[in-house]
Amino acid sequence: MTTPNSAATGSPAREVPAAPEKRGRAAPLSLAAWKQFVNVAKPYWLEDEKRTAWSLLLLLIVLMLVETKFAVMLNDQAGEMTSALAGKDGDRFWASVRACLFILAFAIPIYAFYYYMRDLFANQWRRWLTSRFLDGYLKGRKYYELGSSSEIDNPDQRISEDINTFTGRSIHFLLIFLGSIMQLVAFSAVLWSISHVLVGVLALYALLGTVVALWVFGSPLIHLNFWQLRREADFRFSLMRVRENAESIAFYRGEAQERAHIDSTFDKVIHNFARLIKKQRSLNLFQRTFSQLTLVLPFVILAEGVLSGELEVGRATQAAGAFTAVLAAVGVIVDNFESLSRFVAGIGRLQALSNLVLPNGERRNLANDKQQRIQTRPGEHLALESLTLRPPQSERVLIKELSLILKPGDALLITGDSGCGKSSLLRAIAGLWHTGSGVIHHPPMEELFFLPQQPYLQSGTLRSQLIYPSAQSLLSDEQLLDILEQVHLPYLAGHVGGLDAVQDWEKLLSVGEQQRLAFGRVLVHQPRIVILDEATSALDSGNEASLYARLRGSGTTLISIAHRAAVLRHHTHVLRLMGGGAWEVHEAGGYQFDGPLAGVPGSGSTPRRAPQASRMAVAG
Repeated sequence: MTTPNSAATGSPAREVPAAPEKRGRAAPLSLAAWKQFVNVAKPYWLEDEKRTAWSLLLLLIVLMLVETKFAVMLNDQAGEMTSALAGKDGDRFWASVRACLFILAFAIPIYAFYYYMRDLFANQWRRWLTSRFLDGYLKGRKYYELGSSSEIDNPDQRISEDINTFTGRSIHFLLIFLGSIMQLVAFSAVLWSISHVLVGVLALYALLGTVVALWVFGSPLIHLNFWQLRREADFRFSLMRVRENAESIAFYRGEAQERAHIDSTFDKVIHNFARLIKKQRSLNLFQRTFSQLTLVLPFVILAEGVLSGELEVGRATQAAGAFTAVLAAVGVIVDNFESLSRFVAGIGRLQALSNLVLPNGERRNLANDKQQRIQTRPGEHLALESLTLRPPQSERVLIKELSLILKPGDALLITGDSGCGKSSLLRAIAGLWHTGSGVIHHPPMEELFFLPQQPYLQSGTLRSQLIYPSAQSLLSDEQLLDILEQVHLPYLAGHVGGLDAVQDWEKLLSVGEQQRLAFGRVLVHQPRIVILDEATSALDSGNEASLYARLRGSGTTLISIAHRAAVLRHHTHVLRLMGGGAWEVHEAGGYQFDGPLAGVPGSGSTPRRAPQASRMAVAG
């Protein structure tokens, strides 16, 4: 390993508070809500699935046209039956009954097939849109950036639930509006042929109801539904945290505090829902009044014509049915206002996530745009060139002007007091943190392997744990079993039922066994550089020494964070971080852990210091 002549020392800059969490707002039923809907929905209709999307929509429109035609025919026959009964005409009545049954023989299968195709369409759209969001969420480690920032809450809930609601409700409302137009045209002609006055009254009545619904209930309901979605997600997350940290909570006996936290989030759910149902109560009262008056209104208007004999009773029944159908068409917003408000609230949440993870979103950097960013460049060796590191959304300097080169066979031990920036440096090398300045040169990331203190074990087989993060491996079962033996887990496969056994590995294996299994992953992938963040903290000294020796013997370049003096002999150099951006590099042969991890230089290990303005030439 080569370094410049020294440690760069700098005083910490004034820390500024992190950016406050940006609270999303639900868009009202307006042009803004429509734009949000178009931004989320448009790709499905214009990109690779567009033929399927438009074909399914066309089929649904044809089915709706047929269904509307059958509805008009059934309404006509209802009038016929009523007139036949009023005129005591048996032949006319039974002829109408036979006609109704004939129409229903076709209408019922069409009805069932229409709803099947509608749900199939929504399911296809959900599959495509979820895949699109998952691609953006996992690409470029955006899931990590979102998890470590306060830009949005519960991205997992938005992908799993809000997309499902969006696609299902989008198809539902689209078809409702298209069906309403068809119904309006079909039944308006019937109504116009019976009573011009009834058409005028209907238009005025529907317009008045829609304006009142939008003006009185619009924005409050959407706002309350938006916050209900968020608070339900927070409540669900608080329960999930208990499940994921059950053992730690049990050791601490922290049930009382966990219950207090859960109660706090649940109280917010209940309080917001109480406000929501109060507003919904008023809407239900208005909707019920609006719809029930239609049972009386057409008969009141047509009563004089029926009583004078100018209009058959059946024609009045037919007009009442047409009136109800047309009113349902023009009053579709009033009738569906509750679900429409929930739908609009969900659109806003998806739009916010889309802006951050999708390539065509209005994505901004999650870090402060004004802050400098660490550059990464390809190189033959891992090298840090004048690296200054700060936490995201902060001006506090963790490391200042660090320069070094790690050549094949080098092993660097990073040490220092807690909070000095050891793990932060590893995050920068891994490409997770970018706030600061300088350049990180590294080989392809596939040749770097990171071992955290707490290994990640996914759901799956023992084989999948061992070859993670790869999905497949060319190694035979015998080679994988040999690797388990090399990391001192020779018994594991036999005890759990073989390499293809599926277990809850986090509960089955101790932390020490998990750390040894993680070392097995290194042997499977044989990377050029291995970075260990206290990856042997749960191992005894014998296992630790054996695994380190195994890595050193393979010629792998190591970077370790550790606090045990015993690991020093497996390294060639020590990087000591002293806080406030200061650092020192020592040769491991003369370094001693003394007091609060101070470096005591020995023969040939005098700390080298260089002016801050110096720069290094990076090999390769």
